[in-house]
Amino acid sequence: MRSLIICLCLLLYVNVLTAQNNSYTISFENAVHHEAFITATFSNITSDTLSVRMSRTSPGRYALHEFAKNVYGFEAEDGKGTKLSVSRRDPYSWNITGHDGTVHISYTLFANRGGGTYSQIDETHAHLNIPATFMFSPSLEERPIEVTFDTREDLNWKVATQLPLVSGTTYTAPNLQYFMDSPTEISDFSIREFDVDGQKIQFVLHHNGTEEELNTYFEKVKKVVLAEKEVYGELPSFDYGRYTFLACYIPNASGDGMEHRNSTILTSTRSLADGGMKGNIGTVSHEFFHSWNVERIRPQSLEPFDFEEANMSGALWFAEGFTSYYTNLILCRAGLIAPEEYIEGLAGTFNYVWNSPARQFFNPIEMSYQAPFVDAATSVDPVNRENMFISYYSYGSVLGLALDLALREKGLNLDEYMKLVWKKFGETQIPYKIKDLQNALSEYAGKEFADTFFNSYIYKSEMPDYQRLFETVGVLLKTNPEVAYFGAYAALDGDGNGEIKSNPTIDSPAYMANLDKGDIITAINGEPFPDGQQFEAYLLQFKPGDVLKIEFERFGTPKTTQVKLASSPTYVISPSEKEGDELTKKQHDARKDWLKLK
Repeated sequence: MRSLIICLCLLLYVNVLTAQNNSYTISFENAVHHEAFITATFSNITSDTLSVRMSRTSPGRYALHEFAKNVYGFEAEDGKGTKLSVSRRDPYSWNITGHDGTVHISYTLFANRGGGTYSQIDETHAHLNIPATFMFSPSLEERPIEVTFDTREDLNWKVATQLPLVSGTTYTAPNLQYFMDSPTEISDFSIREFDVDGQKIQFVLHHNGTEEELNTYFEKVKKVVLAEKEVYGELPSFDYGRYTFLACYIPNASGDGMEHRNSTILTSTRSLADGGMKGNIGTVSHEFFHSWNVERIRPQSLEPFDFEEANMSGALWFAEGFTSYYTNLILCRAGLIAPEEYIEGLAGTFNYVWNSPARQFFNPIEMSYQAPFVDAATSVDPVNRENMFISYYSYGSVLGLALDLALREKGLNLDEYMKLVWKKFGETQIPYKIKDLQNALSEYAGKEFADTFFNSYIYKSEMPDYQRLFETVGVLLKTNPEVAYFGAYAALDGDGNGEIKSNPTIDSPAYMANLDKGDIITAINGEPFPDGQQFEAYLLQFKPGDVLKIEFERFGTPKTTQVKLASSPTYVISPSEKEGDELTKKQHDARKDWLKLK
């Protein structure tokens, strides 16, 4: 009798818990036309009106995406199956009245973009970003959630997600924030895994390649994981002891990477056999580094993540930018790219930041504030990004490089600083402010050093002395003053003329000659615009100081101007020994320690 009473009490307890859950089901009968059918049940509702909505944002993204635009066929019923009244006060929400304490909703979702922000449903997979897929009720966000994925057995679909399994294809989340941060891949995927310090690292791959290709690639993934662990000295404590890479390398995907607390989305159109073996591994490096920096070393400005408004943070130069600095550095340390390739590869990002006129308008914090306008955001009006914006990924990356090399001059390094930040704000899960990063650097490297770095390069837009810093590790930074510089990108249009395709860089020769984006160049020095030759290659025949007579049309009106070419501001970055300079022992040792060379 006592056992029976205990069982009945447990059953009652489970039923009470279940009644407090928000539950979802999703099925894919019409996957061929990119549709999912979704139902949800909300019970024990005490308010007269239940408001449900689609998210406008997604964890790891900062712009608005308006996921409600892909929802249709919405219906609501009460617990007895009676159809309920639904009203709309804005484009994102549905207000339901007349219920009996229970509301069942159903709707159809169209989804056909396989990346880190949106969902994609077709007969190859159901690639689900949760905010782009499931409605939610803001008033019930602290309730546990159960979701059942009705998989297509005829397509041999399986489920991969960071969500813990209940049974079958039903998974659970402790609350809305965790649910929204848990992307899910449903497909006929392959999986590899290995253990690191008692935790499981899983690599799920949906691709059209071979198991042998996956085996080779997984060895690279393992090297990345272990090299990044060395930066911080330990892995994060992943929820449920598991971290899952969710990779889709298929033709119908969209190239992307998106970090989440215990998983990441990795998508690319490149197969492993067709360049992806090397071309995709950088995203693995970047996104896994985020499991420390941004997922647990968390800016206070992103806590809690808002699903109803754009999310703005001034710390993205650190959260995204320092992560970007480590992306290729880790590949070099892991032996996946050669040191020379890594060093020479710094030039693209360096030139983009160093030569941008945008630094006169915004410092790294203010560049981070631009994220809601640039982070996969869409608009139709032209913008002047060439002159007023530097990606916080790139800006932070070159500042991370400078900080690392400057610390190494003092016998310190960026790895140890990141460890300190991890101990203070990552392990403790205490969100940081930018001033906290400055204080941590002061604690690690001294107040004068920290104040100089933050006051000059973070709160202002000055640039470090990269030439001197590079010399400490035997790297040469130089320009070629004999190469001519125009200052705008031009290319053939359909009529055999040239069109200026970019906003001319402020104070460049093209800018000073009053050329503008959209101008049609009909002749240069009396000759037609070069056909069959890149404009940059065409300019190589000229020298700085040469004057080009440009004939062009603007809005159908013929015009002429003169462009006096300047010296190219582009830098080349290379190992000093490649230019015939012998490294000193100090430079050799410093580079070896920086790149963790054997």
